[in-house]
Formats: sequence, C-alpha cells, structure tokens
Amino acid sequence: MRRRHLFLLAALLLLPVLPVLADEDDHEDHERARRALEAGDTLPLAALLERSGIESAGRLIEVELEREHGRLVYELKVLTPLGRVIEHYFDARSGKLLKTEGHDE
Repeated sequence: MRRRHLFLLAALLLLPVLPVLADEDDHEDHERARRALEAGDTLPLAALLERSGIESAGRLIEVELEREHGRLVYELKVLTPLGRVIEHYFDARSGKLLKTEGHDE
C-alpha cells in the first residue's frame, strides 16, 4: 500500500515537469525528465516552487525543462496580477535563480 502511494506521489510530482526539449518527441521528453529526476540532475518541480515562492508572484502558466549551455534549466512563466508574463530561469539541479525576463514595473 505504501509503495502504491509513493508511486502515485512521484507520478503527480512529475506531471508538471513535462519538458519541452528541441527536436524530440513527447515520449522521449517525458522519459528524459523522469531520468533526470531519478538521477538527481533536477530538483522536483514542487521543491523548486516551494523554495522560490514563485507562485506568490502570480499564476504559473508554463514550465519547461531545457538544456542551456550544458545544464538543465527550468523556465517558469508567471502571469502577474498586472497581466504581464515574467520568465524565471532556474538551475534545475541547485534551484538557483539564473535570470528573470520581463520584470513588472
């Protein structure tokens, strides 16, 4: 029973991490994200969201996991209360904020 709960929890945590990686079909994208998480190459998305507090800045509308400059990067797009889309880039392994684009005034 406990094993079933852990599997369901892991599946739920992986759902929002469906990456968009160039030139690969969806199945390969999902598998790559799952392997990266299992290998410890990425933080679970839930942990990143909790650490960053990003959801308090607006509504999370898109998440991508991409390889940039040789490392995996989470790109989180947030719709602010003022209607602007802000893009936050985090190192997927450490959770460190790398850059933000489209700042609200």
